[in-house]
Amino acid sequence: MKTLSLCAVTMATLAMGVSSITSAQIAYLGPAGSWTHQACMDLFGDTNLVALDRQALFKALRAKTVAKACVPATTSVVGVTPYLDDVLALDTVHVVGEYPKALGYSLLAKPGTRKEDIRTVLAHPVALEEVKPWLDLEMPDVERQPAASGGAAAKSVAEGAASGMAAMGPPGAARLYGLTSIVSGIEEGPHNTTRWWVLGHAIPAPSGHDKTTLLLTVDEEGFQRSLQALARSARVLAVYERPGKQSLDGHRYVIDVVGHASQPEIARLLADRAEFRLLGSYPRRY
Repeated sequence: MKTLSLCAVTMATLAMGVSSITSAQIAYLGPAGSWTHQACMDLFGDTNLVALDRQALFKALRAKTVAKACVPATTSVVGVTPYLDDVLALDTVHVVGEYPKALGYSLLAKPGTRKEDIRTVLAHPVALEEVKPWLDLEMPDVERQPAASGGAAAKSVAEGAASGMAAMGPPGAARLYGLTSIVSGIEEGPHNTTRWWVLGHAIPAPSGHDKTTLLLTVDEEGFQRSLQALARSARVLAVYERPGKQSLDGHRYVIDVVGHASQPEIARLLADRAEFRLLGSYPRRY
C-alpha cells in the first residue's frame, strides 16, 4: 500500500479551477493527507490524482473534466456520509467501484508536543464520531473541533501558532505536513470501516461478482409494492434512507443489491418500474 508523500500532490492543486484539470485525472476531496487521499492511492497509485474541494469535485464530475472521483459514501459508525446526497444529485455520473477500508487513526501534532499538552483536537465530523470512544476515555477534557477533512485538520495543526493542537487522521498525513504521531491505531478494526465509492462516466462490464446500487424514490402508499418488485428481481444487501425533499410522505432509498444491472431481472426492473434509478454497477468488494 502506498503512503502519503509530498510529491503525490501539491497544495496548490486544491485551488485549481475546473478548466485546468485534465480528463485523465482522478479527483478526491482535498487537501492532501485525508483518508480519501489514501484510499485513492490504494486504488490508483500516486500519479494523476487531483485534490479538489467539495464544490469543485462535483462540478468537475458534471463537466467530465476528471475521469473518476473517490467519495466516502458510508461508514460502519455513522451510516451515510454528508457526501451521499451530492452523489444523488449527479444525473449522468455512475458509481463504478467501491473500496471498503478499516481505519486506524493517528493523533498528530507538532514535533515535541506531548499528549498531556493537547487542548484541542481537530478532525472531520465523521472522524470525531469514529474516535469518540477513545477520546472519551483517554482525553475527555479536550475541545473537539470539526474540520473539512483529515487533511485540512492536519494542515491547520501544522500551520497554526497554538502548541496545544492535534489532528486525527491517517498516519501518512504526519509525513506530508511535518507532524509527529503521538498515538497510532486509534479505534482500529472492522468496527471502524469506511466504504468509498468510485464515481465515473461508464459502468464497467460484469465481473461475475458484482453489486448494483439503485435509488428508489417513492411515497408511502407505493413503498411496499416497490419493495416486493425489487425482492423478485434481486437479493437486497443494504438500504439507506435519504430525505425525499418533496413531501412528508415522500422518501428516497439508496439500495445495494447483488448482481449487475445488465442481468435480465435487474434490467427488467429498471425498465418496468420508473421509481427505480440506476446509480451504478461495479465489482463487489465485500
